[in-house]
Amino acid sequence: MKIVILESLGISKEELNAISKPLADNNHELVVYDDGKLDDETLKSRIKDADVIVIANTPLSGEVIATAEKLKYISVAFTGYNHIDLEMCKEKGIKVSNAAGYSTNSVAEITFGLIISLLRNIVPLEEVVRNGGTKDGYRQIDLKGKTLGVLGTGDIGGAVAELGLAFGCKVIAYNRSEKPALISKGVEYKSLDEVLKASDIVTIHTPLTDETKHLIDKDKLALMKTSSFLINTAVGPIIDNDALAEALRNGTIAGAGLDRVDMEPPVPADYPILDAPNTVLLPHIGFATEEAMVRRAEITFANIVKWEKGEQENIVL
Repeated sequence: MKIVILESLGISKEELNAISKPLADNNHELVVYDDGKLDDETLKSRIKDADVIVIANTPLSGEVIATAEKLKYISVAFTGYNHIDLEMCKEKGIKVSNAAGYSTNSVAEITFGLIISLLRNIVPLEEVVRNGGTKDGYRQIDLKGKTLGVLGTGDIGGAVAELGLAFGCKVIAYNRSEKPALISKGVEYKSLDEVLKASDIVTIHTPLTDETKHLIDKDKLALMKTSSFLINTAVGPIIDNDALAEALRNGTIAGAGLDRVDMEPPVPADYPILDAPNTVLLPHIGFATEEAMVRRAEITFANIVKWEKGEQENIVL
């Protein structure tokens, strides 16, 4: 069986060899590409005779998938999978698994990094002190006692809710279904509009679907307190980012912390959110801790081993 790894998994060669050893020991051929060449024509040539492919967050189009005549399984080294043409996979009978859970704690932690950066004005004050200035003119706000609104209480949102409770926040949440375990710890479920109106900080942890695209638009932003902050470490298009930039300039909300926007970095220089005030922007790093990269690889290759045994896990398709 030929297994083609199409992009770097962010771990060392030694780590990759150790994690993939069960497959190599079973006489499977592993081909690794980490040169960053991920255009469609290159992908087509590299997967043409693959039985299994591993890909992270690079888009994999139906046109590319259709050329892989032997392809039977895709192990996605990522939690999200909306960048894979699942309709083509379904048509060709290709099974798909993702690496669910590898970055749960990593993303939850960066969420609070963004929150605290905004509340304490860490980013602008770092520059101020280097230029001989003081804290004068910059607000300093406690997290304890604030109302934290969590949109989406899956694994990551649930972890964020629990951390919010540990910080001494009142935690309210919006989700399609309520989680009894979180309720037992003190989380209160409310409607989306109620969460937006009541929260001092709103943090987004929903998947991107047709229903959640631009879930937070101009009208929803208008429901929020003028003193509130919006955090997105989930998927960029859940927010109408142009409307967010306008809301920040107009003082509709107090600030935003974003690890995700409408696109992967680099972001074009004229992107509206870049010059919006009171904004902390990160280049999609929430998932990318060293420890998470190892966990991701472990899940990704364990998925292949399980699939080969007829025991597919982390099933997408």
